Amino acid sequence: MCCISIMGSHHEGAEPVQVEPMPGYLELIIKASSSMFSAWRDCSACGLEFSKRTLLDNAYITWIEIFLFFFCAFLWTQVRRGLTESLFQPLAQRWRLLPKDAAKMPESAWKLVFYTMSWSYSSYLLFFSTYSFFHDPPSVFYNWKSGMSVPLDIAIAYLIQGSFYGHSIYATVYMDAWRKDSAVMVVHHIITLALICFSYAFRYHNIGILVLFLHDINDIQLEFTKLNVYLKTRGGGYYLFNDILSNMGSVSFSITWFWFRLYWFPLKVLYATCVSSLQSVPNIPFYFFFNALLLALLLMNIYWFLFIVIFVVKVLKMKEVNDVREYEEEDKAAAEALRHAQDDNRDADDAGHHNSAHGKHVQNGITKEKHL
Repeated sequence: MCCISIMGSHHEGAEPVQVEPMPGYLELIIKASSSMFSAWRDCSACGLEFSKRTLLDNAYITWIEIFLFFFCAFLWTQVRRGLTESLFQPLAQRWRLLPKDAAKMPESAWKLVFYTMSWSYSSYLLFFSTYSFFHDPPSVFYNWKSGMSVPLDIAIAYLIQGSFYGHSIYATVYMDAWRKDSAVMVVHHIITLALICFSYAFRYHNIGILVLFLHDINDIQLEFTKLNVYLKTRGGGYYLFNDILSNMGSVSFSITWFWFRLYWFPLKVLYATCVSSLQSVPNIPFYFFFNALLLALLLMNIYWFLFIVIFVVKVLKMKEVNDVREYEEEDKAAAEALRHAQDDNRDADDAGHHNSAHGKHVQNGITKEKHL
């Protein structure tokens, strides 16, 4: 297989390197499992004590960075509240959205704004700067050194993303509409935050930018689609343009979910972390820990892909396009309300029959009195 010679991806002036062709699924499975088995077999000192020593020797993070993380997480929460109260909720009222849609519209609008911003910045780093991580994923570990400095542009991306996921753990529980997969979403945010924090501390920030880029684009399309689903029935009417946009967004979301998260993510990211990392840094710290987190992230992507398959089936059956994770509780509440309404109608009918019988009885009594 031929290789393409390109310039190194670091600002430190690396020499030209050979770009490895992206592997296939079978090659990923064979090489990754072989690399992990060999690393496990050769790790005679692995254990809790070794992990503690590795953590102390290789984790680099300052108190100022920790303070900035919590401050920005708090700031995201306040910015979301401010935008919701001053912009998103007034827009929902002006557009006369249905009550259940108006309750969820600010959440989707907020996420659309953030993910568009964050993904645009990740795209800039990967395609409009000197980094070649996307086209040459193994380069994320070239010239890696414990405690190496993090470039400012990548450090900013980490601060933005890390603090947002810190905010998102709180927001999923206390601010977002609860869905069937909200518990899984909390776990996802915790794993993502752990990956962000530890990859920054251990200076695996290059691969982190690639992971964030491959995931954020789907969130943009998801929130865009949901907003148009809410807007297509606003004010009691039907808007074809928003319906078309929601269908286009749904198709695009389904395709890019598979392409970015189930094709590029394992073949670019997992291959680099499982195989290429050991080739560049034979004793790379916390090899199993990071790969376990990334594999868990892949499993959750597969789990959510099942929802997408259900969604596609519903579309093919010409049913209405909705987020299949939503409305379960609302459907139960609607069914319960319908049952109560039917019970009330039956009670009203019984009361009507009782009153009618009572009226006939009184009328018969009056007739008898007249005859007397």
